[in-house]
Amino acid sequence: MEQITNLIPEGPIVEFTLLLLVILTVPPIFEKLRLPGLIGLLVAGVVLGPDGAKLLNPSTDTIKLLSDIGKIYLMFVAGLEIDIQQFRRTKNRSLGFGLATFLVPMIVGTIIGRSFGFDWNPSILIGSLLASHTLLGYPIVNRLGVVGNEAIIVTIGATIFTDIGALLVLAICVSFNAGEFTAFSLILQLVLLGLYSAGVLFGVEWAGKEYFRRTGDEEGNQFLFVLLALFLAAVGAQLINVEQIVGAFLAGLAVNDVVGNGPVKEKVEFVGSVLFIPFFFVGMGLLLDINGFIETLTTSLGLTLAIVFGLIGSKFLAAWVAKLLYGYQWIETLTMWSLSVPQVAATLAAALVGVQQGVITAEVFNTVIVLMVVTSIIGPLMTARFASKLPVPQEQLDLDNMSIWWEPKEVENPINPPLAKSDDLFTIVVPISNPLTQRYLIQMAALLARHESGQIIPLSVARAHVHMDEPQLDLALKESRQSLDRSVQMLEEFHVKAKPELRIDDDISHAISRTAREWESNLIVMGWSPKMGLRSRLFGNLINDVFWASHCPVAVMRLIDEPLNIHRLLVPVKNLSPQTLRTVRFAQLFADANSGEITLLHVCARRTPVEQIHQFEADLARLVKRDNSPIKIAITTIPDDDVVKVIMKAAQSVDLVILRSIRRRTAGGLAISNVTTKVIEELKCSLILFGEPHS
Repeated sequence: MEQITNLIPEGPIVEFTLLLLVILTVPPIFEKLRLPGLIGLLVAGVVLGPDGAKLLNPSTDTIKLLSDIGKIYLMFVAGLEIDIQQFRRTKNRSLGFGLATFLVPMIVGTIIGRSFGFDWNPSILIGSLLASHTLLGYPIVNRLGVVGNEAIIVTIGATIFTDIGALLVLAICVSFNAGEFTAFSLILQLVLLGLYSAGVLFGVEWAGKEYFRRTGDEEGNQFLFVLLALFLAAVGAQLINVEQIVGAFLAGLAVNDVVGNGPVKEKVEFVGSVLFIPFFFVGMGLLLDINGFIETLTTSLGLTLAIVFGLIGSKFLAAWVAKLLYGYQWIETLTMWSLSVPQVAATLAAALVGVQQGVITAEVFNTVIVLMVVTSIIGPLMTARFASKLPVPQEQLDLDNMSIWWEPKEVENPINPPLAKSDDLFTIVVPISNPLTQRYLIQMAALLARHESGQIIPLSVARAHVHMDEPQLDLALKESRQSLDRSVQMLEEFHVKAKPELRIDDDISHAISRTAREWESNLIVMGWSPKMGLRSRLFGNLINDVFWASHCPVAVMRLIDEPLNIHRLLVPVKNLSPQTLRTVRFAQLFADANSGEITLLHVCARRTPVEQIHQFEADLARLVKRDNSPIKIAITTIPDDDVVKVIMKAAQSVDLVILRSIRRRTAGGLAISNVTTKVIEELKCSLILFGEPHS
């Protein structure tokens, strides 16, 4: 082995290449084994580090730089992912539970530290390591459709207080360990920290909003601004002798309101989850002394068990306190407990700082690694078990004050009529560019528009050039006019009013979204070319930007057969949110226009109570029912943990699957697999990806 490693050249490029190879190959392997991908990165660091193949050295400048950036980026994303709007709705209760789930584990951890002979300073830091939590279970509650439950919102909001509190304790412990701790220095440190925090939270937010307002759609520069804000906050933390991760977390909270859920946020999280954050976990593995780790599990097993069970027990006690204070049901309490158990982001980052600064020993650091592994496995498992028994929040089912979509022919609620007025024309914008998909798109749009006595705007966009007399532009305009002529001829067959539009623009997505807005369209119908790769179809710039910029729903279609031959529709229904109901309304519109029938498929967790399944089906039936509608709608609920398998099996007997477009999210800085992506990869029949503005 040593002879092989000697053949590998040294240098930063080689180290970077090895890191990329690890990040690309290792996490998928561990996820197939039903283990978190971040554990795979830690193991890879151990295997490639000083105690393994010795291919990577944690002391080199390259590894140190990438690991430090990853550590900062991890805390930044932790702040960026917190839903500020939800937090504001329950800030008082979030503060209450945040204090409970911070103070109880903090006290328990401090007692454990003192019981095993540690001084007060490391004991308090051990307590703070147990006080924070990482929302690894968020994708699970999101998939189950129970994010709107107040107990879950409160738990998410509590993350702000636990992470900030843990980082503040870390800053004080590090300062005390350096011998700089006096009553005056503490007061001075707190004052500086308060001024610094206010400067980051309000200053970055103000500067960001001003910069984004002035730069408009310049996503590249906006992305760079976000990165600059992150590292300026980290440098500012250093200037006041506070750890960089404190500034990174505050910067994430400050930037949160600026970027919203737009494409810039997606790019920031993508870069972090794909590159920098995995670097941090590999770096953690490189620092792990495998002999010391084994020794910790043998000679210090008592400390390890005390910290692991102390964390689990104290988090349960904190959730129980919240139950007493706010009257939550037991199943809500258990869900709060399961969400607050995983210890990844702030815990690992703070533990690394603590051992590097000499506040805690390598023994405690190894125990924290064990804690991370255990809680990152059992936390999501408990969340899946408990959250599946939560009822869907009732506020998501209230349609009295909510317009669904286009419903001009029947106004069931005269007090709150649909958005579209009865004398408006149902308008569909159809961007055309590919002759292979043009006919099916036009036919689909024609069926919908004819059913609603509406109109179609065929749109062709010619790429702009610096000079308007360039031959390339002349050729593009000629081809665009020919495409528009063909589309008008097709629409004449369906007797649908057509108003062709020819635009010259250097950004096709802007041309599409602006044309749709000018015509006050109700729908944009787009297609993707079979020559395009799956990733380009789903996350390519054009479709992604149209989804983000459009004011109306967008239907991206891959049609295998003529729409006239499509009659059996399958619509997977995750929850009873307004977004899901709008997807169902679109399916009803097409089925009504083409004499189709719909199957609404709900895949729930295996342990879902039968009563909850019946209630869900009854609520769904009530919400999708439309008077005097001839559409046949069947509702099927299948308890199964493999959502993709169930959808694929059901899709074998239908002509078209309509999926709701949902962006990928991250948890703990690592990408979470998306059911929609997997279904599209394997689906053989026609499909429509139905998305809404900002989706």
